[in-house]
Amino acid sequence: MSSKPTTITEIASILNISASTVSRALHDHPSIGLTTRSKVKKLAKELNYEPNQTAIFFQKGKTYTIGVILPELSESFFSTAVSAIEDTAYKKNYTVLLAQSHDSELTEKQLVEKMKNHRVDGLLVSVAKNTSTFDHFRSLEKYNIPIVFFDRVPEIPDIHYVGCNMETGTIEAVNYLLKKGHRAIGMINGPKTLLASGQRREGYIKAMIGNRLKFDPSLVVSCDLTEDGTKEALNELLASKRKPTAIVTFNDYVSLFAIKYARSLNISINTDLAFVSYANLPLINYMDHTPVASVEQFPYLQGQKATDILLDLLNQKNLKTQEHAAYYRIIIESQLIENKKGFL
Repeated sequence: MSSKPTTITEIASILNISASTVSRALHDHPSIGLTTRSKVKKLAKELNYEPNQTAIFFQKGKTYTIGVILPELSESFFSTAVSAIEDTAYKKNYTVLLAQSHDSELTEKQLVEKMKNHRVDGLLVSVAKNTSTFDHFRSLEKYNIPIVFFDRVPEIPDIHYVGCNMETGTIEAVNYLLKKGHRAIGMINGPKTLLASGQRREGYIKAMIGNRLKFDPSLVVSCDLTEDGTKEALNELLASKRKPTAIVTFNDYVSLFAIKYARSLNISINTDLAFVSYANLPLINYMDHTPVASVEQFPYLQGQKATDILLDLLNQKNLKTQEHAAYYRIIIESQLIENKKGFL
């Protein structure tokens, strides 16, 4: 049978001193003598006293909990980012409350409300692919709950975020394929609601024009990042008048969906049709047919920097008086990684 936890009042009664004296002694307050402090700590240990965290949080006005909302923890990119978030947060004695939107705008809105009700001190968010309105994030301002976005960043002003430079990464990817002799290069992009999709498209256009090649909009198609959506996008590209010999895909998962489907059409991968993707996930090293290269987006570094920013914001005395002209906007340079298993 479990017993009630020991309280400061009970320790004070046994030692015949005030509860405030016990509290100060447990916190090594200089106004309390060494002898009294020793007696209080000795008895507290004997009685298995544990601090009332709820009371401490109430006193300090913090719960020392940060919330994380991301699309899918099953994706290697996000699980790596979460590892960085936890590693960074735990060093500062913060607990991480994790939730998945499963790429649903409605679920994301419900999670933001739940995080608020659980009194998280701040939020780290990678938005769902279908999120088109962002009032649910703006609503947290009146509760003084800061948000730092990472990877999937919404296209709205006055926000803190950490992202990877998808435009330069795309330019590097297209230039890589051009150097390999490809001229008809397609792109399977992500949903138009994602800022990163626009960045990829801009990078593609700049790379083509920069190499004195005409931009053909029919070679850039969007998909919903699912396997079926990828099949539809690939069929659209293969039906194009300028049938591509290489395709840049939104991420490694889309690339693997496309490769699987292309093989079912008896297309020789990396001979008839080459792929370059994003994320550089470990799983591509274990595939028989892989992208020839992938743009590294450094998920651990993104998660680490986003957490550092959030903790810095939480250490500021009053977020409401913060100069809103100074927002954290960190862009990490991407890097094209050639896959030695792939060949052209």
